Amino acid sequence: MELPAALTKTNLEGIPLQRRGKVRDIYELDGRLLIVATDRISAFDSVLGSGIPLKGRVLTELSLFWFDTLENASDNHLITADVDEMGEAVARYADELRGRTMLVHKADVVPVECVVRGYLVGSGWRDYQESGSCCGVELPSGLAQADRLPEPIFTPAIKAESGHDENISFEKACELHGEELISELRDRSMALYQEAADFAADRGIIIADTKFEWGQVDGRLVLIDEILTPDSSRFWPADQYRTGTSPPSFDKQYVRDWLEAESGWDKEPPAPPLPDHVVEKTTEKYLDAYRKLTGRETLP
Repeated sequence: MELPAALTKTNLEGIPLQRRGKVRDIYELDGRLLIVATDRISAFDSVLGSGIPLKGRVLTELSLFWFDTLENASDNHLITADVDEMGEAVARYADELRGRTMLVHKADVVPVECVVRGYLVGSGWRDYQESGSCCGVELPSGLAQADRLPEPIFTPAIKAESGHDENISFEKACELHGEELISELRDRSMALYQEAADFAADRGIIIADTKFEWGQVDGRLVLIDEILTPDSSRFWPADQYRTGTSPPSFDKQYVRDWLEAESGWDKEPPAPPLPDHVVEKTTEKYLDAYRKLTGRETLP
């Protein structure tokens, strides 16, 4: 498969840059935000030296797909993803931005990542091995890695001073931001996860866990950022699911595995570039998730 060049950075002259995240470049545009999903990829808290072609487009198109498909995703920050509707300042960059850009309402961000877990894996599995619980949620004894939980659990997280996500208990989140708000975030996040998990299961994909971010716009609680993408979720092919080990996934785990097993990197910046075969395989994993979930063979 011949891939286009990766877009790892944008410079939109005439549109003020608000900030660059690990993946997204965010601009101010007439009191709103212009969010551009680049092809940057991060691992172990470092942006890598290589981009993943088409990654930003997959993240954007999958988020748009879920916003449109899920009943519980109807309250979100999206204004438009059509660059032709974003005004003259954007029009000059239309070719660069098309398919990877959303114009959204500014929101007062709720600084809690709303993680929902349906399976015991990742940091949840490590926590369970040490304590028999996951982020303060007591779990049955005898569970194996990647086991399906008796029912999904809500495990909020915050950004620690080091920049890592720090899992916290529901009670701690309530202390920080109030029980009424956190309870609503929990209920809405759990409903979203269940709706998406049921949808994905019909398409041969297990959503092991995911995270949602929320903000307030004119007093309404709305979804912000991306939802249910390979960057924010752990997608497993159902036909390869096994307990006792971490199943293969449609995300950047392939990159992490190469970095840990073959790169010799000590996980201190700067991160090394990726070899071509890792870049190409990672692009294919992102595209495969898109195809399976949406039923579409190609990106728009």
